[in-house]
Amino acid sequence: MLRPDPKISDAHPVIRQLDEAAVNRIAAGEVVERPASAVKELVENALDAGALRIEVTVSDGGKSLIRVRDDGCGMAPETLPLALCRHATSKIDGSDLLNIHTFGFRGEALPSLGAVGRLRITSRVAGQAAGEIAVSGGRAEPVRPAALSAGTVVELRDLFYATPARLKFLRSDRAEGQAVTDVVKRLAMAEPYVGFTLRDVSGGGHGRVVFRADPESGDLFDAMHRRLASVIGREFAENALRIDATREGLHMTGYAALPTYSRGAAVTQFLFVNGRPVRDKLLTGALRAAYMDVLSRDRHPAAALFIECDPVLVDVNVHPAKSEVRFRDPAIARGLVVSGLRHALAEAGHRASSTVAGATLGAMRPEPSGLARVYQMDRPTPEARAAAYQGQAPAAFDGFGEVPSARFDPAPVVEVAEQAESFPLGAARAQLHENYIVAQTETGMILVDQHAAHERLVYERLKRQMADTGVAAQVLLIPEIVELSAGECARLEEFAEDLQGLGLTIEPFGGTAVAVRETPAILGEVDARALVLDILDELADAGDSATLKARIDAILSRVACHGSIRSGRRMRVEEMNALLREMEATPMSGQCNHGRPTYVELKLSDIERLFGRT
Repeated sequence: MLRPDPKISDAHPVIRQLDEAAVNRIAAGEVVERPASAVKELVENALDAGALRIEVTVSDGGKSLIRVRDDGCGMAPETLPLALCRHATSKIDGSDLLNIHTFGFRGEALPSLGAVGRLRITSRVAGQAAGEIAVSGGRAEPVRPAALSAGTVVELRDLFYATPARLKFLRSDRAEGQAVTDVVKRLAMAEPYVGFTLRDVSGGGHGRVVFRADPESGDLFDAMHRRLASVIGREFAENALRIDATREGLHMTGYAALPTYSRGAAVTQFLFVNGRPVRDKLLTGALRAAYMDVLSRDRHPAAALFIECDPVLVDVNVHPAKSEVRFRDPAIARGLVVSGLRHALAEAGHRASSTVAGATLGAMRPEPSGLARVYQMDRPTPEARAAAYQGQAPAAFDGFGEVPSARFDPAPVVEVAEQAESFPLGAARAQLHENYIVAQTETGMILVDQHAAHERLVYERLKRQMADTGVAAQVLLIPEIVELSAGECARLEEFAEDLQGLGLTIEPFGGTAVAVRETPAILGEVDARALVLDILDELADAGDSATLKARIDAILSRVACHGSIRSGRRMRVEEMNALLREMEATPMSGQCNHGRPTYVELKLSDIERLFGRT
């Protein structure tokens, strides 16, 4: 049998110290994966310097040019060479790697960029002369005098020219440019009081402004709301709920969209920890769990959440790119996200996304006509309308040939119904196709899906009853023994008390086996082994398990579906109004158990626009 080729030659290996240029190129592979990574590091440096305006200029997706200009505190000329040394930083002194209050702290970005590209830094401290230093492929030039009014300009050209193999792994200019835009937008969301401009100068000239966000002012939530509207979009801002929750030293703020404003992918989920954009599996799992009751599995919530805490409670020194964090107590962070979002969704009550009405109006387009549109005058007053009806009434003769005065007597309106119009969902006026309730409000009309609405009401009622009385458990006549590994046993025992509260009782059975003695009664006959394994998989993946609760909620949802008002049933006016009032008093009644809207609201101005009354 032939011996495989060794990774080290047969000659006696010699241990040698790599030169600084090689070390920097290796480190650059961890810190700078693509142009967007370089932009992230440079913009974060500008924010750490106290900049209030940051301008980013790129060319060819950042491959040929990245320039970041800021109005921060700047660097003195004598410190510029030190800024290009590895692990040289002004942000920490090295005595405490947990108490970090800045974006950067590793001192790797600038030397890494200078090792793989052509880097030029021009900077000026207030009251001093400006200085400039250039480094190409790891070789630095002497500091020279420069002209600059304030702040710092970092210019990076020909990224990865010193490591050509890395260029082959970059995507198209358009894809890399989009990644740069995403990075700038995320940082702009984290800093609403800072102005950002992103310009693309591919092809020469002044280029075009790809993204611009002027500095916001005023209250934090107002500034954050306006910044999110400019970055994510006004539709998100209009349909977002304000989030403000605290738990054991963690404070979460931000905005989360209504369930009816959901997305087909998790592209509108932005998470920040101490202002740092992160991609954390724990937090995204908690976000998903918070919407579990109101979204189907193929829909994803939209949110921008900012968690602030004492730096000692979170470790940001997990990855060189600093895109991952580790909380000292992950359960507290997960609980904060889940409870904070669910509380906000419950407070939203029956509110539904405004985009539902927009889609409805888009579908209700008038039929095309060959004649020119004739726009009517403003809506007449009731007196003028009554007079018009009187004049258009057919002639009626009495027995003596006299034409009596035609009178328009409107149908009497019940006073209670008039008062009901002041409620958010108005007063019921009709039922269409034995499934849709038409209600009139002071400013428009409401169209309600009676089955979907009642399904949510029954579901919430069942959940309240279960919360009050607990989950009933059924004792297995013969306990089911499940063989597990030692690690799985330990993990399961850690959450045994929580699982028992949901009706699943698990006890050690010696060795690496557990005995399942009770299961939730509402699940009926259940494969206990498969249920336990599913829970273990989720514990390993997310550090917590919602599998059992999700199954119980799914059963409740099914019961609610079968126990709600069926399509095709005629309802009396009193029943329809009672349904509307209960919707107004029930949390999350604006969407059914699957995330679909339970009602559509059309403003009178929108309806008039459909008929050309504008």
